[in-house]
Amino acid sequence: MEPNIHVAITRRVKPGFEDAFEKAIKRFFAETAELPGVLGAQLIRPIPGSSGNTYGILRSFAGENERDAFYRSNTFREWQRFVAPMVEDHYRRNSLHGLEAFFADPTVVTHPPRWKMAIATWLGVWPTVFIVSHILAPYLKPLPSWASTAGVTLLVVMALTWIVMPVLTKILRPWLRPKPVEYPAARNNP
Repeated sequence: MEPNIHVAITRRVKPGFEDAFEKAIKRFFAETAELPGVLGAQLIRPIPGSSGNTYGILRSFAGENERDAFYRSNTFREWQRFVAPMVEDHYRRNSLHGLEAFFADPTVVTHPPRWKMAIATWLGVWPTVFIVSHILAPYLKPLPSWASTAGVTLLVVMALTWIVMPVLTKILRPWLRPKPVEYPAARNNP
């Protein structure tokens, strides 16, 4: 089974077009929700009150084929033409692979540093391998080593994907993504 594919997109909206862009992209999300292999989309707005004009979009697809078909479709090309007057020409689109998919956060466009992702992953993998291999040890003794390794790694990957990493990244969120530093308000000096 092919893993789900997540795509992070950033678009810079021209000043004065923010409301029109948001309404248009919500319509586009609704129009594309039923396309084959499209699993969802989220809009990430600039921080309220900031002067930022960069929007984030997180899209999920059932697999690479569905992602590629979506971006080659007439629906997407028509969207690009429609939205062109509202946005700057260039935009970024990055597929999330491997570790960063575990750490995908729809509220931010960047990911934690790789060293933090590696530590968090190790904290999930080590105890999961230890527990699974000890629970299965009596059942794996009669099997050849390649078969026992395949069984352990299959269960470990399943546990990491659906249980361990979602829980662990939620627990470690403050460390993975520390809150931004808040600076005191400037005082008026006479």
